[in-house]
Amino acid sequence: MGRRARGRRLQQQQQQRPTRAENGAEGGGKRQEAGWEGGYPEIVKENKLFEHYYQELKIVPEGEWDLFMEALREPLPATLRITGYKSHAKEILHCLKNKYFKELEDLEVDGQKVEVPQPLSWYPEELAWHTNLSRKILRKSPQLEKFHQFLVSETESGNISRQEAVSMIPPLLLNAHPHHKILDMCAAPGSKTTQLIEMLHADMNVPFPEGFVIANDVDNKRCYLLVHQAKRLSSPCIMVVNHDASSIPRLKIDVNGRKEILFYDRILCDVPCSGDGTMRKNIDVWKKWTTLNSLQLHGLQLRIATRGAEQLVEGGRMVYSTCSLNPIEDEAVIASLLEKSEGALELADVSSELPGLKWMPGITHWKVMTKDGQWFTEWEDVPHSRHTQIRPTMFPPKDPEKLQAMHLERCLRILPHHQNTGGFFVAVLVKKSSMPWNKRPPKLQGEPVEPREPVRSSPAYPTEGAAADPAELESKPIISGMDDTDIMERPENVENSGSKKDGVCGPPPSKKMKLFGFKEDPFVFIPEDDPLFPPIQKFYALDPSFPKMNLLTRTTEGKKRQLYMVSKELRNVLVNNSERMKVINTGIKVWCRNNSGEEFDCAFRLAQEGIYTLYPFINSRIITVSIEDVKILLTQENPFFRKLSSETYSQAKDLAKGSIVLKYEPDPTKPDTLQCPIVLCGWRGKASIRTFVPKNERLHYLRMMGLEVLAEKKKEGTVLAQEDAGSSGPPEDEVSAQHRAEPDASADASADASTHAASGPSDPAPAEAILPR
Repeated sequence: MGRRARGRRLQQQQQQRPTRAENGAEGGGKRQEAGWEGGYPEIVKENKLFEHYYQELKIVPEGEWDLFMEALREPLPATLRITGYKSHAKEILHCLKNKYFKELEDLEVDGQKVEVPQPLSWYPEELAWHTNLSRKILRKSPQLEKFHQFLVSETESGNISRQEAVSMIPPLLLNAHPHHKILDMCAAPGSKTTQLIEMLHADMNVPFPEGFVIANDVDNKRCYLLVHQAKRLSSPCIMVVNHDASSIPRLKIDVNGRKEILFYDRILCDVPCSGDGTMRKNIDVWKKWTTLNSLQLHGLQLRIATRGAEQLVEGGRMVYSTCSLNPIEDEAVIASLLEKSEGALELADVSSELPGLKWMPGITHWKVMTKDGQWFTEWEDVPHSRHTQIRPTMFPPKDPEKLQAMHLERCLRILPHHQNTGGFFVAVLVKKSSMPWNKRPPKLQGEPVEPREPVRSSPAYPTEGAAADPAELESKPIISGMDDTDIMERPENVENSGSKKDGVCGPPPSKKMKLFGFKEDPFVFIPEDDPLFPPIQKFYALDPSFPKMNLLTRTTEGKKRQLYMVSKELRNVLVNNSERMKVINTGIKVWCRNNSGEEFDCAFRLAQEGIYTLYPFINSRIITVSIEDVKILLTQENPFFRKLSSETYSQAKDLAKGSIVLKYEPDPTKPDTLQCPIVLCGWRGKASIRTFVPKNERLHYLRMMGLEVLAEKKKEGTVLAQEDAGSSGPPEDEVSAQHRAEPDASADASADASTHAASGPSDPAPAEAILPR
């Protein structure tokens, strides 16, 4: 563009600005008027091609089309789920029902009455709720500030998950138990993963369930979001890995000294999809929707589902789900998978597993439409020029008997207008036998297995024109000619095995690092004879059953600053797969190093993140506290012994300075008080005790005890004492810089505080005002 042309355009833009400003003001008024509806007046919620497509496919019952479209145009209601595995889930539910929900009664926002949240009828034990409040109103309305603050804080501490209602369905149908080995193939952002972790910890008296969750995602950056979600639940049984789900590697584990392939009891296969069931929250889908998205994703979805089926144990259950209503992404994938499995897989009838849930059965006949609106009923009708875009696996099976035997009606399609939710599709598959390409005649024991040909990993997202041969999209098997139940291990590559250190589980070789994002630190298990552990064991009087082999660090050199812990089953996976697996994160932090810790007989203090896992093994340095003591410890920094009960003082006075456990046991004879146990990490100073609890966890416990916490607006230099989460060193590294005396402390208190700064770690003082309920 020439200089003159640019000058003319600039002049035209300046002349148009007043008009645009007027339009903007007018639009702003409209936006405010439409505030309750969630805004977005600039996006017209119309798509004729979408309506034509789904009316033709008849996925909506006759006479309900207008209700279906009307529901799609309404904003999605806010839903929340109380995490079920925490021992205080009932206390949170009690607090929600008797305090926050009562405050919403008779409340009006923007002239519309707020409906009191209602439990989802199909979710067990009233642990999931929905309200007509859209997320935008929840954030912006002054009347709802306290409720919104509660939701944000409890979400951060892992006690509440703000999750869409339909996305809670797949983990429930997976029917996972604490002993199950679970694979979540496309896990980010992680709301379903957290549900699976809760199921592992159904019995809170068992610190290390036999099962575990391996959560995978192809996107390296989204893996860190996944880590953040999973970390809130403080489980030693979760591992986050970064692979293309369609070619996720087979892992091996040690079983009685023999290397065997790991097969999963449960697999969640929530595949990438076009997302037309999310129109109520993702408004852009209205203008961007086209059938091309589904046609391009079908091949990837089929490959991921096939890879999942290969890694499922016989008798195991796999849930396939999408947030799309399109049969090309739904029934077509399931039908193709069932057909190629030749009876190894079958659809489970789960119609009675979630009473109260309304759903439509899967359809058995559908057609394929191009982005131009051209329909095809059979693969033979598709011209050769369209073969790169339309595949034979997209059509229903021709054979009526074969189609009937598939029982596609056992699939569940959730329609938005039935229970005011998003759109969703779920299918539950059970594995009856090995996949046909994994079967082989039995070989004599010790006969070597021929090494397989290297397999190219498929691209994350297929594009138009990516495949020329119809067979290519039908997921070529990764291991051919092998029986799932009897796969023998090939000898390790001599070069790899020679360079591998015992107990060090590093990232993949450097030549592979270009495929992934950041280079992760290695996972180094602490050797049995490491001199680091005996002082810890003696100081905390750890039980002989404590699994010290499961302790690990993230460094091979220098001082070990943080100690993490995993379950023995995850240790088995880590140690045997370091060369074939990109691990982003695993384990929970159980101890942090004190710089001056050697003065206190032990260089490591307890970390709140892992205290519930560690507590069953600790036999020393435990102080039982009353409910009033807990309130004082959580609202004051370094309270002196004289402020605590005489019972607490008598337990603390004879303890040496250093890290302690503070345990509250509920009193069943006082039902009005907090009825769930609390375990806190603390520090016994020269004349005072303090707690090391993250901010949101503090606020959570105080709310459960009937105290309302009003956070002040960024007051200079005052925040709640918070355990470091992301830094490599513990807070005590900067003790003198961080320490502040209590605002109302007397002169002698200040003197003691300065002594205390030298004697133990200290964090900044609380900034919240604590008010009686």
